[in-house]
Amino acid sequence: MSSRSRIRYGLAAALLALAGLLVPPSAAASTAPPPSPRPYVYVSGRPYGVALSPDGGLAYVATGRLSPLRVIDTHTLQRTARIYFGSAQDVALSPDGLRAYVTSPGTVYSSVNVVNTVTNTEIGYVGVGDGPLGLAVTPDGRRLYVANSFSDSVSVIDTASEKAVGKIEVGSTPADVVVSPDGRRAYVTNSGYGTPTSLSVIDTATGKVIGWPGRLGNFAYGLAVTPDGRRLYVTDLQGTVSVVDTVTGKVIGAPIPVGQRPMDVVVSPDGHRAYVTNQGSNSVSVIDTSTNKVTGTLDVQGPTRIALTPDGRHAWITQNCCGTVWVIDF
Repeated sequence: MSSRSRIRYGLAAALLALAGLLVPPSAAASTAPPPSPRPYVYVSGRPYGVALSPDGGLAYVATGRLSPLRVIDTHTLQRTARIYFGSAQDVALSPDGLRAYVTSPGTVYSSVNVVNTVTNTEIGYVGVGDGPLGLAVTPDGRRLYVANSFSDSVSVIDTASEKAVGKIEVGSTPADVVVSPDGRRAYVTNSGYGTPTSLSVIDTATGKVIGWPGRLGNFAYGLAVTPDGRRLYVTDLQGTVSVVDTVTGKVIGAPIPVGQRPMDVVVSPDGHRAYVTNQGSNSVSVIDTSTNKVTGTLDVQGPTRIALTPDGRHAWITQNCCGTVWVIDF
């Protein structure tokens, strides 16, 4: 490994440590339960990514380095399968739910593993850049975008051939990626401190970066797009959420203060609320998207990633600190 690569790897590792992926959260755990909790599910490891099947009946949880992808029945809360490969960091499902794609960072070889969700078996893998983290599938299921956090790039995978068909250079330490509802844009958070911009906008037709909205704090990390595709909600690990107008490319208003070390954000299916996991303060902030103000806070220990059921009534939240997934009824 070259001196430059060691420096890049060290900076990226430091950022992941700040995000709480390499060390447990430092804040004291809250003992107050969230409203109307369903039981949590123990999955072992250091769970990070979580995705739900299109019908909401199954949850797929990536449980970290040298740990499996877990499959959970969301009705019975029983673990129904586990699929092993080198590591399972983040997970996304195809629109039809027949494939699960799992980022697997490795010290020598990094990949996206492909899982047949009918048989719960690995059926292939695709080599990508160093340190793959967040990933997203296009609405038509034909392309997969993968944020390579250690190589400052996004890999583009053709899901039919299961081959990498492109690599797009973005900003420093890309952490997460989402695709617009119409499939025309991919948005990538560049989380490295000092990067000229903290959000890359990719034209999915050309594979080119076409926009760079203004800085969204120092450590932009998680992001979500509203169902109508008109707004992005972007977390900054230093404690805020920024809102971006996707039509104008401009930031709307001032950053929204949330909890400490906000990792992830999702928008409800009706577009009325955004939920933010604050790993450093053991909470989930609820934002009213009509006013962009926090209207409530739920106590959840060490929340990392969050996924909502299709009806928006339940949230599945990974707890990187604790080897568990918490389920909240709204």
